[in-house]
Amino acid sequence: MMMNKSLFLTYLYLLIYILLSSGVILYNKWVLSPKYFNFPFPITLTMIHMGFSGAVAFFLVRVFKVVTPVKMTFEIYATCVVPISAFFASSLWFGNTAYLHISVAFIQMLKALMPVATLIMAVLCGTDKLRWDVLSNMLLVSVGVVISSYGEIHFNVIGTLYQVTGIFAEALRLVLTQVLLQKKGLTLNPITSLYYIAPCSFAFLFVPWYLLEKSNMEVSQIQFNFWIFFSNALCALALNLSIFLVIGRTGAVTIRVAGVLKDWILIALSTVIFPESAITGLNIIGYAIALCGVVMYNYIKVRDVKASSQIPPESSIIPERMTNDDDNTRSSSAVDEEAPLMASSRLSHIARSQLTSRDA
Repeated sequence: MMMNKSLFLTYLYLLIYILLSSGVILYNKWVLSPKYFNFPFPITLTMIHMGFSGAVAFFLVRVFKVVTPVKMTFEIYATCVVPISAFFASSLWFGNTAYLHISVAFIQMLKALMPVATLIMAVLCGTDKLRWDVLSNMLLVSVGVVISSYGEIHFNVIGTLYQVTGIFAEALRLVLTQVLLQKKGLTLNPITSLYYIAPCSFAFLFVPWYLLEKSNMEVSQIQFNFWIFFSNALCALALNLSIFLVIGRTGAVTIRVAGVLKDWILIALSTVIFPESAITGLNIIGYAIALCGVVMYNYIKVRDVKASSQIPPESSIIPERMTNDDDNTRSSSAVDEEAPLMASSRLSHIARSQLTSRDA
């Protein structure tokens, strides 16, 4: 009975994650699109998300004391939190701007490039090595995305560049999170992560907002609807927190499968909700090819993790190291594309990227 209840909760959390992730993306598209709510200011929308998330995290940490803040020195904040926040803000800015130019379905297809971008950044930063088996899968993913792009009816160069730039910014953020925070021995759960990084991301977004959107907002006829923006920001925050529940109950493989399932559901829903975002057979063929590369890459990473977990029996210090590693995995496993969370060493880059980081 306990097993059935545990399994039920696992599937329930996965369902909540898929619904929230898909809902936030579709909601953002609806808000930003000139054809619908007509609020074509992606930086402003992103700042609303960061400001709301930061404020909620502040109350949870400082007022209600739900979680205890970590020991954050000025040196750690300046060298770790600031650069991570900068790339996090950039990924959200560019990713949300892409909604103005290309369809949700095509954006999800382009997101298949995330493992390619993350691998490139990891190799450049020295956290991963380039291997021929991995490289062949990345080439397969890239070819699939190119075919999918060629089949896009409403292909837009500007929107594609925005989305690809956002993907690489997110990939660099993921690698920096692993390199900088893990070296400092700092672990952040979803709430403390938002507490430290959301305000800093808000500050980074202020400069491009002032230069690019402030003047346009003053001259345009905008009807501000409090409940629209409040519910939108609330959904983005709920998605961030739902990731903690999902990863706490499932493994990396389940998360990857859920991410792929969510992408297919989202592509199908977007074509129904937004009729102008029609997809072609070439779109589907290209995306299927890209997913084949992603699945093969997942298999390699899972195999590598299993191989690295094999314990030599002659080692006398393994039990203690295993215990410490398991503790670290549990305390730092809450990772997602949305929130700048501490990356677990046992989750591959693709596992972290599958949890849709730019849905917010």
